Amino acid sequence: MTEESDTWALVLAAGEGSRLRSLTTAASGTTVPKQFCSLYEGPSLLHEALCRARTVTTEDRICVVVAQQHRRWWEGALWLLPPENVIVQAENRGTGLGIVLPLLHILSRDPEAKLVLLPSDHHVRQEAVLSAALQGALAQISRHSREIVLLGVSPEELDQDLGYIVPGPVDERGVLTVERVVEKPSLTMANELVGAGGLWNTFIVVSTGRALMDLVRKRFPEIVSVMMAAFESDRREGSEGTAMAELYQKLPAVDFSRDILTEQVSSLRVLPVQPCGWSDLGTPKRVADTLRRLPRPVCSTSTRSSVGYLSLAGQHARIHVHDGSGRRPEAPR
Repeated sequence: MTEESDTWALVLAAGEGSRLRSLTTAASGTTVPKQFCSLYEGPSLLHEALCRARTVTTEDRICVVVAQQHRRWWEGALWLLPPENVIVQAENRGTGLGIVLPLLHILSRDPEAKLVLLPSDHHVRQEAVLSAALQGALAQISRHSREIVLLGVSPEELDQDLGYIVPGPVDERGVLTVERVVEKPSLTMANELVGAGGLWNTFIVVSTGRALMDLVRKRFPEIVSVMMAAFESDRREGSEGTAMAELYQKLPAVDFSRDILTEQVSSLRVLPVQPCGWSDLGTPKRVADTLRRLPRPVCSTSTRSSVGYLSLAGQHARIHVHDGSGRRPEAPR
């Protein structure tokens, strides 16, 4: 773990995971957001993300942004974190605002914060490889505080449901620039992007808090301004987020990749990550592919609060039995 006291981790855990609903809906009809599910019967994907965060900073500098409507899922899972580190969104207004809101909290506590942005619903087979890449990206922004570093992994196949980062030439310091960020291309375009050296966008970002806020402000200055005003109003009044909750009713949805990253590639750098078995588990097919490649754990020592509410492997098996195929996730070759 890094010893630098200004490193923070921000875990994004407010998403609905609607593309995976066929797997995250239990036999009872209850739908569990993907981040609160486990791959097998062990730790939830959110718990895996928190463990990932602990490789770069200490518990008191891990913040998680969650959705108010998911309280039943996250309240028990996050009880070990300081209450002020659990930042609750009143409404889902996209990943862009889901980053700005916790950024306001973090920068108010530490204006010099360095930030590792981590999705809460991904799986990584070789965590040590990703951890090494995160440390490399943190070292990079320690030297160049205005840089925003994206982590990209080499594609294992063509996938039009993923985002792609096309590296540009190296800059004067030998760091890879970004030529394009493309969200969910057609299959033909995905083939062209991979041929041009494109990497899968992991949505893992390493930056200073100020640089990240400035990136959003350049595209949406009015939104950042009114959110800052609502945040300051709540701090003055001690109103538990009342002004921000009211503001959220009026704000448009902002997608961080599509609306911000794709429009400001000159501000970005990319760090290629060695193959590590990364998957966003975004579709039933990608879940099945991950299960096929991953040995089933022999046992789990997870505490009750870290165990997922629903097993994606169990759901995958149940659905295939139900549809008459009788298939089970294959053992890895």
